[in-house]
Amino acid sequence: MRTREDALSYGLTFPNTYKEAPFHDQNWELVRVQGSKKAFLWVYEKDGYINLNVKVDPEWRDFWRKAYAAVQPGYHQNKEHWNTIILDGSIPDDTIRDMIAESYALISDNPTKRIYEAVKRIPKGMVATYGQVAYMAGDRKMARAVGNALHRNPDPVNIPCFRVVNSKGELSGAFAFGGEDEQARRLKADGIEVVDGRVDLKKFGYTGK
Repeated sequence: MRTREDALSYGLTFPNTYKEAPFHDQNWELVRVQGSKKAFLWVYEKDGYINLNVKVDPEWRDFWRKAYAAVQPGYHQNKEHWNTIILDGSIPDDTIRDMIAESYALISDNPTKRIYEAVKRIPKGMVATYGQVAYMAGDRKMARAVGNALHRNPDPVNIPCFRVVNSKGELSGAFAFGGEDEQARRLKADGIEVVDGRVDLKKFGYTGK
């Protein structure tokens, strides 16, 4: 990867991304994530080379800088969280792609997304509690946020929110699932026993992470 076009084309392969040149200096082009509008890839020419600014996990920041002389502290950005990659041919393409992908993952991550991904991991025939989903999503304190996110579920077919119950195994109120018996109906179709509006967590509770 040596050219501006190579870098921008790869950045745009990630979901929900778009290119923008927001500054008066057209040398700078950014690839942003739709919705948040946050940029995860900055592309510009400096000292005869195309440079890329990418966000980096602080745990990996110094590793990349020590591994490659062409990876330096982020130019014009927070040097704790951003690296600059100089496309001088010294870094393997796969490594550059990995660093761009890491930047995308860091920028596009948000609690609601993590909640939905956690719910997707609940297997058929099992349920998880709101607190458990919060733990799976990386923060056991956001059980209330789990409920809010599931009530706004944008993709019920692929995000099985009906598999989430409270800490006693009790089902949600009718408002959340489209009808008084809808959650129970879906759970029963999954092979889960529902007795008096409750699921036996010892029998059907998901124990994974």
